[in-house]
Amino acid sequence: MQAQILPATQENSNPKRARLVVIGNGMAAMRTVEELLHLEPDLYDITVIGREPHGNYNRIMLSPVLSGEKSFQEIMLHTPEWYVMHGIKLISGIVAESVHRKRREVTLSNGGVVGYDRLLIATGSNPFVIPMPGHQHPSVIQFRDIQDVEKMVEAAANLSGQRAIVLGGGLLGLEAANGLVKRGVKVTVVHDIDYLLNRQLDREAANLLQAALESRGIEFVIGVKSDHIVIDEAGNMCGLAFKDREMIECSMLVMAVGVRPNVALAKSMGLQVDKAVLTDDTMQTSDPRVYAVGECVQHRGALFGLVAPLFDQAKVCASHLAEHGIRRYIQKATATTLKVTGVNLYSAGDFSGEGSEALIMRDHSNSVYKKLFIKDNKLVGAVLYGDIQDGVAYFDLIQRGADISAQRHTLIFTPDHTSDDSSVKELQGAA
Repeated sequence: MQAQILPATQENSNPKRARLVVIGNGMAAMRTVEELLHLEPDLYDITVIGREPHGNYNRIMLSPVLSGEKSFQEIMLHTPEWYVMHGIKLISGIVAESVHRKRREVTLSNGGVVGYDRLLIATGSNPFVIPMPGHQHPSVIQFRDIQDVEKMVEAAANLSGQRAIVLGGGLLGLEAANGLVKRGVKVTVVHDIDYLLNRQLDREAANLLQAALESRGIEFVIGVKSDHIVIDEAGNMCGLAFKDREMIECSMLVMAVGVRPNVALAKSMGLQVDKAVLTDDTMQTSDPRVYAVGECVQHRGALFGLVAPLFDQAKVCASHLAEHGIRRYIQKATATTLKVTGVNLYSAGDFSGEGSEALIMRDHSNSVYKKLFIKDNKLVGAVLYGDIQDGVAYFDLIQRGADISAQRHTLIFTPDHTSDDSSVKELQGAA
C-alpha cells in the first residue's frame, strides 16, 4: 500500500495538532510510534515514510521465513490497515531524499514534500558489502530484508545441487546457512576468524555449535581471507577465491558480514554524526526538533543492533515526544540467542574475561556447556550452550548487578532468581 503524499502547504486534518514525521518504518520507529500513541494518542498528526512497499514486519524473524517455517504474513507487525485505523499516514515504497531544517520539510524521492514540527529519524543500517572483485554480480545477495529473503528462496529453487557460500559466521550468516540447507541447498560458511560467533561466544561454545551445525549438513571454512569472486567468460558465478587456499565452487554467495548505520540523510541535513547519528540521553539529536532511534543511533559512543536496546530507546523517545520528559536512556547489558531450530544457545553481558573469573560446567554426554563470568562478586557475563533454561535468570542478575556471594557455589547449576514475574517477562521479550 502506498499512501497519498500530502503537500507541506496543506492544512493538517486537525490544525491544533503538531505534525510528527517518522523517517523509517522498521521496528524501532514503529515501537516509538506505539509508545507515543499509548501516552498521547491525540498530540500529533503522524506521517510514516518507509522505503519498503508494505507495513512494518519483524526483521528478527526473517530466518524462519527463509527456512520455510513461517510466511511473511506471519511476521507482519503492522499491516497497512493498522496505520489507517490509528489515523497514521503511511507513505510506503518511497525514500526521504532530503530534509530542509529551516523550512521543516522532507522532500521525497517522487518529488513530494511533507512538512513537520517534530522529526524522528529511524533509518536503520545498511548491509556491509566487502568490495572485492565480483561483489556486484547479481548472484551476490545480502541478508537484510524480505526482498533479500525472496531472492534467496528463488535462487535456492534453481540451484539444483549446486553450492551456495555464506560469507560471514556471525548470527545472520549462520541463520542464512541454516535456512538455505532447509531449502535443500549445499552450503559452505566462510568466516575470517578462527571460530564462529566470535562476538557472542567463547571458543569452546563456538566449537560445540559448529559441530552441531555440521551434523545438519553445513560445511565450514574458517580462519581464511577471501580474495575475489570468480566469474566465467559467460558472466556466471563460479566460486570464491582465497588468498591462501584453493577456490570453493559456488553459484550463489550470501554476504552476511555485518552492517553500517545508515546516516546519509542525517549527514546531508547537517546533524552531528560520528559513526552514527549522535543523540543525548533523551534520544534528541543536535537539532532539538529532531530525534533518532535504532541502528542509526550513536549514544555515548555505543552503536546498537539488538532489539532490546532499540525498544528501550523507543520508550525514552516517545516520552519526550509526548512532552512528558521523564525518561533517560541508559545502556544495559544485552542478551543474544541464535534463531536456528534445535540449537540452544544464549549469551549475555560481558564475556571478554577481562578482570573477571570464570565458573565453567561441561557435560559432554549431553552437549551442555555453561560459562559464567564473575567480577567483584557480581555476575557480569554468561555463555550457555545446550541448556539455556536459566538464561533469563542469569540475565536478570547481570542487569541488576546483584551480589551473588551467597549463591556462588551453586550459581552454575541453579541461579537464585528473585525478580517479579513482570521483570522476567520483559527480559524474555528482550532476549
